[in-house]
Amino acid sequence: MSDLIDTDILVSGGGVAGLTAAVAFGQAGFNVICVDPAAPIMTREAAGADLRTTAFLQPARAFLERIGLWGRLAPYATPLQVMRIVDAGGETTEPRASHDFDAADIGELPFGWNLPNWLLRREMVAAIGDLPNVDFRPGTGTAQVLTRQAEARVTLSDGARIRARLIIGADGRDSFVRKAANIPVKTTRYGQKALAFAVSHAIPHNNVSTEIHRTGGPFTLVPLPDHEGRPSSAVVWMERGPEAQRLTDLEVTDFEGEMSERSGYLFGPLTLISRRTIWPIISQTAGRMSAERIALVAEAAHVLPPIGAQGLNMSLADLGTLLDLAELDRDGLGNHKMLTAYHRARHAEILARVVGIDALNRASMVDAQVLRDLRMRALNAFYGVAPVRRALMRAGLGARDIQK
Repeated sequence: MSDLIDTDILVSGGGVAGLTAAVAFGQAGFNVICVDPAAPIMTREAAGADLRTTAFLQPARAFLERIGLWGRLAPYATPLQVMRIVDAGGETTEPRASHDFDAADIGELPFGWNLPNWLLRREMVAAIGDLPNVDFRPGTGTAQVLTRQAEARVTLSDGARIRARLIIGADGRDSFVRKAANIPVKTTRYGQKALAFAVSHAIPHNNVSTEIHRTGGPFTLVPLPDHEGRPSSAVVWMERGPEAQRLTDLEVTDFEGEMSERSGYLFGPLTLISRRTIWPIISQTAGRMSAERIALVAEAAHVLPPIGAQGLNMSLADLGTLLDLAELDRDGLGNHKMLTAYHRARHAEILARVVGIDALNRASMVDAQVLRDLRMRALNAFYGVAPVRRALMRAGLGARDIQK
């Protein structure tokens, strides 16, 4: 029909993962249409801005270099040289054990580089503007999906009809594409919520990412560039749901007092320099990574608690695998062979990582003093054996070969 628009790939979802997919496949020469029902928010001050940050680990940076994005992001990135785990699970919030996992122990590069999510969207949208074969349609969603052996047909919320060889579902934990493909999910709810915000503080972070464990979940400070001449960090504070909501509702002065106490004053008093956002913590895995003419990536396929910077880094691993397969057989884009290979390459690893992060999160939530003491002894034991410590760092990076 004359009103049918042909493209190689329809990316459903315009978050960080969806925009990255659009850039990656556009750079590789595929024709791409990317849609999202909401326009991306690209300033920190705007209502609804995503105040979380993303730490791109070494393999993720390599992928971003491959697709031409890293050059745009590098000027804004804060390197993460050391990951510090602090146990504050005693009778008071005073830290009682602290261990540094230094990237220098396994190579010359930092563990990763931290960037705000709103800034990532800004730079990725700018990159899409330089790609004539990528059509980004913010404010337009996916309304209907019909797949056949040879193609997929998508109807958009504005009535436009698309014929694509491959649909990439990057539309989040409630993915419309996943539901349309009848792919089941397994969801674990922890009764937790996470607060995300930015702070300034008197004591420099020295490019150290600090994760403080007590009860309810970790309190994590990730380095940011200085703010108005003072050291600054992004914070993710995980707590059980009612407590997280109480904290969200506090007046700023009271909140600053409680967050400074929870941080053990490791960086001195903390000053809030952004709004607070809050979201529920779950683990979720799709039963399959693919269906007929459909590939799921990012939170459409897997959701994890924000521990160890695994979430978006796993998403970029999805995209890297999918891009490898697409470039290996361009004529076979979106066919059964390609998508079966994609599922087999990613699904088992994802399940293993979800199990590992689930265990870490449950350990971080414990209330009983005897369990908190056991957690501290386990941390001391792992850190005290150098080969185990290095193996844990390599596993956390998710890379077989760490760059030297």
